[in-house]
Amino acid sequence: GDKKGRVKILFGSIFLYSLANIANGTVDSIWSYAAWRFIAGIGLAGELGAGITLVLENLPQQTRGYGTMVVASVGVTGAILANFVSKYFEWRIAYYIGGGLGFMLLLARVSVYESGMYSEMAGQYNISKGNFISLFTSRARFFKYMRSVLIGLPIWFCVGILITFSPEFAKALSIAGPVNAGEAVMFCYIGLVLGDFLSGFLSQYFRNRKKIVLMFLLMTCAVTAYYFTQQNQSASRFYLTCLAIGFAVGYWAIFITIAAEQFGTNLRATVASTVPNFIRGAVIPITFFFQMAKRQFGIIQAGMIVGSVCLAIAFYTLYGLEETFSKELNYIED
Repeated sequence: GDKKGRVKILFGSIFLYSLANIANGTVDSIWSYAAWRFIAGIGLAGELGAGITLVLENLPQQTRGYGTMVVASVGVTGAILANFVSKYFEWRIAYYIGGGLGFMLLLARVSVYESGMYSEMAGQYNISKGNFISLFTSRARFFKYMRSVLIGLPIWFCVGILITFSPEFAKALSIAGPVNAGEAVMFCYIGLVLGDFLSGFLSQYFRNRKKIVLMFLLMTCAVTAYYFTQQNQSASRFYLTCLAIGFAVGYWAIFITIAAEQFGTNLRATVASTVPNFIRGAVIPITFFFQMAKRQFGIIQAGMIVGSVCLAIAFYTLYGLEETFSKELNYIED
């Protein structure tokens, strides 16, 4: 995105994951299924960062937060739609629908134009563009990057542990009635969409991003504490708690916006693409430590321990981040 342009990467990403989704509907082995999912993941990984970067660089400073709010929030609704598609269509057809929707999105975005900031930079051959290693060669840049990543830990702890393992948690909490992970994901993502819209709006209204993230982190503390103490509740009540968790971690849009606004034009797309993907990838070590703790302390205590650590890290790293609401973005990283 920093080397070749935001629009090229946006279109290439959408084309790649759409094609891979359709191919997934044709597979006849586990290995071919896994290969196409891997390719789809590569495609999907690039779209959000390129889209967020384009919006930030094309919209005025006073409204760019609204743009990223819409981009991130609307994208999350795909998980809600997926739950309904999986109920009413055979799995191969579900993949064809997913790929078809991607190609429709590609057609809808044909008129998107390249960022003026990127176009201005592209002709300057003496500038290092998209150098991922440079994020680690400067102490200040490295810590700024890591803080941008780590404030998102509670989001994927909640989604990757509390929601993904919701049937197991429900059983341990003696929830009355069966709890389905797909339904829990749907309710969580409904809450996430609502939270993203509210957090984005509030960050614009109060002209401050860090304070809104702090507010949502505090809300996450309260809701997750309730999640672990809802003994003998109904399944409906449990699903409402999943919705509340999604709402509380609904600072996904601001999280990516803050990360992208921290860096100059020659690194912005690199950061906007890698930060959300590193925090998604953090689900792997989070799950590993959760499983270790579960064997030692049981599922409820393990969730409390891992969740507390993720929240503590997020609070600490948020404190050291620069406030970026009023920051001028048209500059180059040395």
